Amino acid sequence: MRFVRRHRFLVVFVALLAFCILMVDQQIKANQSQHVEIREAFILHCLKGYNPEAARLYTRLLRDIQQLPDETLINDSQRALQLVDPAVQQPQNLIWRYYWTVRKELSTRKLAEGK
Repeated sequence: MRFVRRHRFLVVFVALLAFCILMVDQQIKANQSQHVEIREAFILHCLKGYNPEAARLYTRLLRDIQQLPDETLINDSQRALQLVDPAVQQPQNLIWRYYWTVRKELSTRKLAEGK
């Protein structure tokens, strides 16, 4: 108990720091789960033929693509690969375009890491 009394500012600082770290971690997880929900809504709208809504979600996904971690981009690439044939060009298909945009972003990051 003496330690806490003597070093109360240090104890409060460490507790506050731990709390902040937990809150930042929670926010990161929430942002990533929100991205997955947007991606799945985008895919669903594309498959159902709701093109204006799909285009809006596509634009939102593209806006956020540079801030996403590599793991999320790899998951996006694998999810889109299940729905499109990458060998056949389909520029009208938004899922196909998203797949290639994600692949380009991943390759750009790999090149940047190599330098």
